[in-house]
Amino acid sequence: MNSILERIANEKIVAIIRSQSSEKLAETVGSLYKGGIRTVEITMNTPGALKSIEDMKALYPDLIIGAGTVLDSEAAVLAINAGASFLLAPTLSSKAIEASNRYDVPLIPGVFTPTEALTAYEYGAKMVKIFPIRNLGPGFLKDLKGPLPFVQTMAVGGISLDNAKSYLEAGASSLGIGSSLVDDKLVQTGNFEEIQRRASQFVEVARQV
Repeated sequence: MNSILERIANEKIVAIIRSQSSEKLAETVGSLYKGGIRTVEITMNTPGALKSIEDMKALYPDLIIGAGTVLDSEAAVLAINAGASFLLAPTLSSKAIEASNRYDVPLIPGVFTPTEALTAYEYGAKMVKIFPIRNLGPGFLKDLKGPLPFVQTMAVGGISLDNAKSYLEAGASSLGIGSSLVDDKLVQTGNFEEIQRRASQFVEVARQV
């Protein structure tokens, strides 16, 4: 479990794929891979998410493939059985964390306050997802690190090329990036070159910190 979290923290960028269709998922992941992304989250509300996780792990064995929008323990177990290396949730569920820890797979729960962050840690989560971060800003992470330096954070929600560096410098271990990286319009129109270009830009930002 810790080795996966270390890799996520080292890579710093997690690409969030939330698509209306899994039809072009292989091309999407391929463009992210070419751009240097090595950590990808496929949300559970993407059609065929579990099969997609299995397929992408087979196609890209050196990628860290995770499942997102894991809302309960049942979904956690399904995602783990499909081969997910990590799980992400927009919410905090003690049962989901307990289930994932039983399989030695990290679940990164969504939290919004210092109390929720500490509660998640006490439930057994070593990294938390500050979501949605857009209304809090980088300063929130810096303030949170003061009393809770032992809690690793992933900033998610409204992360862009303009603010990514600020969040990392404020103490985020990693960034979850959705539409500003994997815009579903780009996927549907087959503009994978643009996804690759954006991926390489985010990777470069991460290298600078």
